[in-house]
This record gives sequence, structure tokens and C-alpha cells, in this order.
Amino acid sequence: MSWPASGRYRMDAAPAGLGFVHDLLNTIPAGRPRKPDLLAEVADAQPWLDEALAVWAEQTGRPRPEVALTERDLDQVRTLRDELKGLLTGAEATARELSSATLRLDASGRVAIEPRGGGARLVSSLVLIEMLAAQQADTWRRLKVCRNARCQVAFYDRSRNNSGVWHATKICGNLENLRAHRARAKAAGR
Repeated sequence: MSWPASGRYRMDAAPAGLGFVHDLLNTIPAGRPRKPDLLAEVADAQPWLDEALAVWAEQTGRPRPEVALTERDLDQVRTLRDELKGLLTGAEATARELSSATLRLDASGRVAIEPRGGGARLVSSLVLIEMLAAQQADTWRRLKVCRNARCQVAFYDRSRNNSGVWHATKICGNLENLRAHRARAKAAGR
């Protein structure tokens, strides 16, 4: 089973539960030909979310939550997506409560964090839990947004030194480097 939104751009998703955050980011309209915004309407968003939650459950070994989205939820999930994209592109975070979670002791004596709420609050809760886990595992810094302004696809940087800036160098990197070369040549009067 693969992540539905990231799969549209033929890329490997972030590992484990961080893949859910990665997939949410890739619900945007991007690519050539332009892929549709999976959060434009509830009729598109619900199937994406159902499939993404199934993959999340498979990847994490946790039970799959049931979430039914409304129009209001959809606005909140789009706002969350935009805020996440902003964080990855250097925008300053706004401190506010997005959701809640429950801490409990599991059978092995470890503290487990579980999402709470319904609709957009549950989606936000899952995203924050996976962000926290990724920050603790030091994998959060590898989730990036393609530097090509016309693209903006989120990708997981698997380079050894975490220096990737394009979701696909052959696609976006070559185009951007060619544009920069032509601009330099034009400025030099060639």
C-alpha cells in the first residue's frame, strides 16, 4: 500500500508515520500535468484521507481511526497544510492549539500518545504526534518543499548530508538551473 497523494508525484514517502504528514503536504495541486488539489472538495478529500489513514495504520501498527470530514473540517485541514508548508519553507510558526492528545501507559510500561477529537482535530492531532516523533528521531529536518516555485511538492531528503533542494533533480533542478543560467547570460549581454 502506498501513500495516495505522494504517489501521484512518483516519490518515496517519508518513513513510518511521518509519511502521513508528507502525504498531507502533497495533496496540493502541482506537477506536470497539474494534479488536482485533493483538499478542494469533501468528495475528493474523504477518499484521500481514508486511504492515507489506512497506510498510516499499516506503517505505524496502530489502529486506523475513522474520520468523517465536513466542509468546515476541510477548511481547517487546508489551513493546517498551509501552515506546515510555511514551516518547511522558513515561515515563522504561530503558537496556537491545533488539537489534543492523550498520554497513557501501555502494557510494556512505555508512555504512548494517542490522538483525540474528530474531523480536522483528529487529523491535526495525528500530524502533531507524527511531527513530535520525527523531531525526536531527528527525521523532521529531512522533510522539505521543492525549491522550484512552480512545483512546491514536499519530499523526504534521503541524501547523506541532507542537502537536497529539489523533489526531483532531473525535473525541477534541471529546469531551475537552466532558467538561472539563461538569466545570467541575459544579464551579461550574451
